[in-house]
Amino acid sequence: MDPQVCHGKPTITGTRVLVSNILASLAAGESNEAIVTNYPGITKKDIRAALEFASGLAQFKSLP
Repeated sequence: MDPQVCHGKPTITGTRVLVSNILASLAAGESNEAIVTNYPGITKKDIRAALEFASGLAQFKSLP
């Protein structure tokens, strides 16, 4: 994340493609192949990285 790129929102490394856009595409049922086609420069590895990022955000500790 870089405050100078896309207002500091998480992007795919080396691009201006928001991680949230990739996740939204997956949630809408788009295939990895369709996402790679729709976002030139994005790879299947980038899609996996977006999912790993989201997974990390979903990990939280319960508070007493």
